Amino acid sequence: MGHPIRIRAATACALIAVTTMANASVTKDLPYPSGGNLTADQIIEQTYFVNHFYAFKNYAIVKKGRKITVLLNKVKGKKPTATSLERYLNNEYNDGVIKARDMAIFRSGKLKGTGMLVTDYVDDNKSQSYMIWLPALRKIRRFAQPAHDDAWGGSDFTFGDVVLRKPFHETHELLGKETFGDCLGFMKIADNEQTRYTRNVPKQGSCSPKGKEVYKVKSTTKFKNWWYDYRISYIDTRTFADYRTEYFKDGNKIKVIDRDWVPLGKGDDPRAVGWGYWYGTTLATGHETWAVIPSEVNQVNAKYKKDWWSEKTLRKLKR
Repeated sequence: MGHPIRIRAATACALIAVTTMANASVTKDLPYPSGGNLTADQIIEQTYFVNHFYAFKNYAIVKKGRKITVLLNKVKGKKPTATSLERYLNNEYNDGVIKARDMAIFRSGKLKGTGMLVTDYVDDNKSQSYMIWLPALRKIRRFAQPAHDDAWGGSDFTFGDVVLRKPFHETHELLGKETFGDCLGFMKIADNEQTRYTRNVPKQGSCSPKGKEVYKVKSTTKFKNWWYDYRISYIDTRTFADYRTEYFKDGNKIKVIDRDWVPLGKGDDPRAVGWGYWYGTTLATGHETWAVIPSEVNQVNAKYKKDWWSEKTLRKLKR
């Protein structure tokens, strides 16, 4: 078994694995479609743009008063465990080398006081570089990158789900358009399962996508002997936000991830949206994960010091 600090830090990291596939990157200046029929590949590229917040110079989920993002994991019949966190993503790099820097700060739970800084590069074939501040040691360490199928923070989300998967890791097929007919999933928490972190989470799932027109796209993995064979995504035809992803193995649905998206931009780009929450469940076990982002903590195009995304910031974190 590996060192416990190393394991915890690695599971906290949002990293992109090294790939030797020669494929074009989704650029931060990817234009919004001007019309016409889009291919499945074009739709997935737009969705990747949305999920990486390329519509903004920077995007953050901060702490405002008592409001903070909380990540809940729940085993069936037990109280959910909680971790609160902040995240700061900077897309404003134009040197042709760095694409973005992403910093996460964990404010509670086993990872309390841990900070992570990840650098993503323009070259898709280059591994991300990152550093982690370990408060117990008061040192910065670098760790090996996780596999695509590793669980992110013990959640129902894999690292592939969160950040590692790129459009060229799958083949894509457009199954058509339809009206999204559901409200999104959410974690039902009984009265005797409540904690101080669950008191203010929504009491029902978001119904904002219900009635919206969506693309239905089937994405088949290129990885051999993978944990899923294909996934089906329901993607808003206007914003390209992916509301739901269903995963299938041997013809059976095995996992569902729902995403609540909220408008954040003041400009003309419909893709300027951010997260309200992520909800995921593994159907075989009933395990659930719910990342809830209060509307008050979403922040875009804010002003930061030039050295905010740096080792200096990590070293200032307190446990």
